[in-house]
Amino acid sequence: RMAAAPPSYCFVAFPPCSKDGLVVFGKNSARPRDEVQEVVYFPAAAHDPGSKVECTYIEIEQVPKTHAVVLSRPSWLWGAEMGANEHGVCVANEAVVTREPASESEALLGMDLVRLGLERGATAKEALDVIVALLEEHGQGGNYYEDGSSCHTFQSAFLIVDRNEAWILETSGKYWAAEKITEGVKCICNQLSLTTKIDAEHPELRNYVKSQGWWNGESDFNFSEVFSLADDHIACCSGRESLEKQGGDVSAQAMIDVLRDKDSGVCVDSESFLTTASIVSVLPQDPSFPCIHYFTGTPDPSRSIFKPFIFVDDVKLVPKVQSPSFGNDDPAKKIPRFQEKPDRRHELYKAHEWARSLLENDQDKGQKLKRIMLDLEKQGLEAMEDILSRTEILDPAEVVDLFYDCVDTELKFFK
Repeated sequence: RMAAAPPSYCFVAFPPCSKDGLVVFGKNSARPRDEVQEVVYFPAAAHDPGSKVECTYIEIEQVPKTHAVVLSRPSWLWGAEMGANEHGVCVANEAVVTREPASESEALLGMDLVRLGLERGATAKEALDVIVALLEEHGQGGNYYEDGSSCHTFQSAFLIVDRNEAWILETSGKYWAAEKITEGVKCICNQLSLTTKIDAEHPELRNYVKSQGWWNGESDFNFSEVFSLADDHIACCSGRESLEKQGGDVSAQAMIDVLRDKDSGVCVDSESFLTTASIVSVLPQDPSFPCIHYFTGTPDPSRSIFKPFIFVDDVKLVPKVQSPSFGNDDPAKKIPRFQEKPDRRHELYKAHEWARSLLENDQDKGQKLKRIMLDLEKQGLEAMEDILSRTEILDPAEVVDLFYDCVDTELKFFK
C-alpha cells in the first residue's frame, strides 16, 4: 500500500456565498510534524536570455520576467505549499495518490509547480497553462519530504484562484484534467475530486487511459473513477459544509475558523502529520481594491495568528519568519540528499514553540495568552476590513511594513 498523502485542505468561496464581492481562498498545509515552514517574498525580476532557474531538484529554463510572489514553504525546498503573486493569483497544491505510481526520479515537485505558476502567470488560467506545460516538458517526481531514509512520492492536485475564477487541476504523471469554477464553495483535499465536468485536459488523456485499459471509451469519462485507487474518490471535504452553512457570509474570519477546526479534521494534528502553516487570501472582484493575504508562518492555526500581507513596491522583508540559509552546504542540495537535518527554525517559529508549550501545559497563562493572540489578530482583520471599505485608493506607504510589524508585535508578546 502506498503511503497516505498528507491530509491538507484547500478552499475557495465565490460571491454570493462570500461577503462583499470578495473571493476567499484558504489552505491548511499538512506536513511531517517537525517540518518548518517559512514565509518568503521575492520581488518581480527580469532575467537574461538563456538563464536557468534551479528548482528543488532540477534546473529549468528561466523566463524573461517573473512576477512578485509571497510564499509559505517548507524551508528545505525551492517551491511552495501555497502563496500568491502581485496580480492576485493564489495557488495551493495537494499531494494525491493515483493508480499510477508517482516517480522517484528527481523532476519538478508539486511544490515547485506552485511557485512557477505564481511567478509566470498573471491570471489563474495563465498559471494553469504554465503548470501543465512544465509538467509536459519536465515531469513530476522526487522526494516530497526531507527524509534520507526513504523516498515519499506523490502526484499533484492544485487549486488556482484569481479575482474572477478558480481552476481545480488534477494530475497523474504528465496527464491532467481541470475544472473551472466561478461560483459556490469548493474544497480539495488529498484525493482526486474531478468527475465528469472537465473544462480542459491533456490532449492525449483519453487515448492514454484507453490504452491502459482503465476506460472503455463508451461510458462517461470520470477522471476520479479512472485514476483513483479502488474507492479512494469519496467526498472528502468536511470543511465545505461549515463554509456553506455561513450562507453568503464567508469572510476571512469564517475561513480562518474553518482552518482552525480540529473536530472536522481540517486542522490536522495526528501522529504523523501536523498543519505546519496556513494561508487565507481575500481577493476583491473589484480590481481597484488590493488583495490581502494572511499567513501564520507557524504550525497549528488554532494556536497561531493570521497576519496580513499586501503587495506594494519595496515591501519590507521579514527575516524573522525566514529560516536560516545553508547555501550549497545544505544537506537537501548534496547528493545523496538529506544525510542530516539542520535546524531550520526561524525566530518566529522558536518563539511560537514557547507559546505552544504554554498553551498546552499551563491553563491559566495559556488562556490569557490565547486571548491576547486572538485580540492581536482581530485588530489586523479589522484594519484590513477598513482598507476594503474605503473609497479612496490605498497609499502604499501605509502597508509597506504591514506584515513586518505584525510579526514584530507577535514576537514581542511571546517574549
